[in-house]
Formats: sequence, structure tokens, C-alpha cells
Amino acid sequence: MPDQSKTNEEAYNPLRWWAFSVLALAVLIVVLDHMVLNVALPTLQRRLGAGISELQWIVDAYILTFASLLLTMGALGDRVGHSIMLRVGMSVFGLASLFGAFSDSVEQLVAARVFMGLGGAMIIPATLAIISGLFSPQERGKAIGAWGAMNGLGVVLGPLLGGWLLEHFSWSAVFLINVPIVIIALIAGFFLVPKSRARIKRGVDLPGTFLSAATVFLLVFSIIKGGDLGWKNPLIYQSLVLSLVCGGLFILREIRAKSPMLDLSLFKDPHFSAGGGSIAIMTFAMFGSLFALTLYMQFVKAYSPMETGLRFLPVAVGYALGSVFSNKCVMRWGARSVVAAGFAGMAALAPLMAFWLSDTPFWLIGTYVGLFSFCQGNIMPPALNVVLKSLPQERAGVGSAIGNVSFQVGGALGIAALGSLMGSVYRSQMDTALKAEAALPAQVAQVARESLGGAVISAGSLPEEIGQGLLSLARNSFMDGWMVIFWVICVLGFIGMLFVLRFMPPRHDYLAKPLQR
Repeated sequence: MPDQSKTNEEAYNPLRWWAFSVLALAVLIVVLDHMVLNVALPTLQRRLGAGISELQWIVDAYILTFASLLLTMGALGDRVGHSIMLRVGMSVFGLASLFGAFSDSVEQLVAARVFMGLGGAMIIPATLAIISGLFSPQERGKAIGAWGAMNGLGVVLGPLLGGWLLEHFSWSAVFLINVPIVIIALIAGFFLVPKSRARIKRGVDLPGTFLSAATVFLLVFSIIKGGDLGWKNPLIYQSLVLSLVCGGLFILREIRAKSPMLDLSLFKDPHFSAGGGSIAIMTFAMFGSLFALTLYMQFVKAYSPMETGLRFLPVAVGYALGSVFSNKCVMRWGARSVVAAGFAGMAALAPLMAFWLSDTPFWLIGTYVGLFSFCQGNIMPPALNVVLKSLPQERAGVGSAIGNVSFQVGGALGIAALGSLMGSVYRSQMDTALKAEAALPAQVAQVARESLGGAVISAGSLPEEIGQGLLSLARNSFMDGWMVIFWVICVLGFIGMLFVLRFMPPRHDYLAKPLQR
């Protein structure tokens, strides 16, 4: 097989696009899994008896593991070879999916999601690094663009596939579907994906990896459990303090380390910092709103999993159109103007979405969701491009990893913070509403107070009139929480817009900035 250290002219690989299809398949399963799980959350709540905070951990266990280990796995791939990392990552992802499919408790499923996150952290950096070696500079942009398109395809197919699987099979199918895809990718990759050699010899920053993972873990744990235990609970503020301590130690470690996991000097560049910050703010709002939207469609609108999947199409279409449209706008007005306009659009649309009701028609829901996603599509690609443009070519992999870390950590915190806030408002409103419902058994009232899903399940076991009354109380309480988080997203949109206008360099500076320094 040709050596990837040679140029494309010296080692032309006629099977490079076939090899790319394997890499695309690997990316697709990672994205599909996350989107399929979003649709499956209400079903998991019913079958495993999970509360809101446990649903958050099922989602966040994967995201946090992925984000915490992304840079480390990229560095390890440089050391042992990215083709090896790809194969190991797919194997870990497939085995963890198999374990998740046969889990019979929330704790087992969370453990499976942790190992799936580990596999995903191996897969994503490896695919980009292999693409860089497979294609000449003239073709590389096209290949990376196609790589990005697989993320959009996963967003479209995930809810549909998840809905179809849940309609016809048990919830285990959303994990079992990964196994045959992994097997096909591994077999095809053995013959098609060339072996890659390490270009840079450097050690792995194990202390930095541990400190960064501990910082994020403790922070998200505090946010998730704060809504359940109360923000004055000693465990919560102790976790917050420990998160700050670990974060400080991480910064000191990275400053002094010879081979840091994260080169902090990169953040001195305003292009790099503004791009990464924009991605984090956007994904905080996006993942939190998607989490709430899934619960709204299945528990408030009472759509089936398949119907929910179909109704997520405006999200994917809006984001895809925004991503394509943003490139033309950037060429004309510059990245700063386009990204700021995307945040402004989010801020304008969020209050309109805040006033949805349980009987809001879907044509209105789809319109707002599509426009909201269109605005987000005008933020992510230009911001990521600003990050990559700020770095010399040999550090483009670091820029890509930072973009992914910003995306994943911002999303994890968004689900944790906005989900926790929505749950707190729901419980507060239900406490007040249930005081007037003396006819409800105490155990039923307690279950209904914990989550909307619990209220839906409990209502099914009650006489119709009483059950419908409980559902009405629960849905109204949920919509109160919904209103609060979308006002928060409105504020985030304004903060994002001001952040970009203040810190992202203007158009002429962005376009003129050289790749090599």
C-alpha cells in the first residue's frame, strides 16, 4: 500500500474514494447514534424508569467522554498510526453498542455510552487525518467537505431511523443497528484504507487528560444534580469548587508541559478564540433546545417515535441549507457579519418559540424550527473555518480537534444546564399544582412531580377523567419550563452576537490572514 507520507503525485491511490467511503461510514455511525438516541429518550424513560437527570446522563456520558478524550486520541493517533486508531475505535464502538443493547438498567446503559464515547473519540480524529494523507491538496477540500456532509446526513437519517426502529422493534435496536455497520466498515477498511505512519513523535499528556476530564465531569455533574438536590446542597458546591481547582491545575499543567494536550498559546489568537467560543455558545443552545424539543414532541404533542423522527426533518434541512448558504455570505460580507447575524436570528426566533402551547400546529413548529436551525447553520461552518484559518497547515488537526471539543462540551453543558433548569421549573410548578389535587394517590403524585414522562405513565393507570387532568397539569408545567429555557436561549443569542462583534476580527483581517506563520 502507498505510504501516506508521500505526496499525491508520488503515491497516487486509485482507491482513495473507495477508502473515503469507509471513513464516511465510520463518521456516519457516530453521528447516527447520537441522533437516534434523541428520539429514543422517552422510550428509555418508560422502559428503564429513568428520570430527567438520568436521561441527561445517558446523553452526556457519551458526549463528555468523547470531548474529554478527543485531543488525546488525536495525539495518540499521531504516535501509533491513525489507521490503527480507526480500527480500534470502531471495534470499541461496536462492542459497546452490543453491551448497550442488552443493558437492563440505567447504570449499565450509561457505562455502555462511556465506552461508545471512547470509540467515537478514536474514530473522528483518525478519519480526518487519514483523509489528509489520502488526497492531494487540490482534492482535500472536496473530501473534507464530503466528510462534513456525512454529519448532515446523520442528522437527517438519525431521527427517521430511530423512529422506524422504535416503531417496529424494541429500544435495543437503536444500539444493535451499529454492530453490522461496524463489521462492514472494519472488513472494507482492512482492504481499502491504507496504513498510516506517525509523522510526529510525542508523548501523551496523561495528567492533562485526567485534569481536563475531571474539570468537565465535575462541572456537568454539579449542573445536572443541582436541579435535583438543590443548589445549596454541599455536594453541589463542593463539586463546583473541585471543578474550578481541577481547571486551574489543568491550565498550570498545560503551560509547563513539554507536550501539552492543549497548547494554550493558541487562544492568544483572536481568530482561534472567537471561532471556538462561537461554536461553544451555539451548541450550548442547539443541544439544549433539541433535548427539550424531543420531549415536547413525544410527551406534549404525543407523537410516536416515527412521527417525531419525521418532524425533525426541518432541523436537518434548515441546518444543511444554512451551512451551504453561509459560505456564499462569508465570501461577500465576511465571517464576523455572518456569524453575528446567525446569533441575532436565534435571539429573534427564541421568544417566538417560547410561547408555543400544547396545541401549536406543526406547520408553525416546523417553520420556526427550520429557521432556527438555518441560523445555527450560518454559525458553525464559518466559525470552524475561522479556527482553521488561524493556524498554520501543520496544526490544522489541532484546530479541527478544538472545534470538535467546543462543539461537544458546549452541547453537553447545554443539555445539562437547560435540561436541569427546565426540570427545576417543572417540579416547582407541579408542586404548586398538585396541592389542589387531593384525589391523586401520594405515590402517583410523586412520580408525576419528577418528570413529564412519569406523569404520562402515571396518567395511563388512572381513571380517564383524573388521568387527563393530571396530564393537563404536567404539560402546562412542562411548557412553563419550556418558556424559561427559550428566553435563556434568546439571551444567549444576544451574548453570542456581541461576543462575535467584539472579538472576531473583521472581514479584511480574516481574509488576509496567512496560513503559515
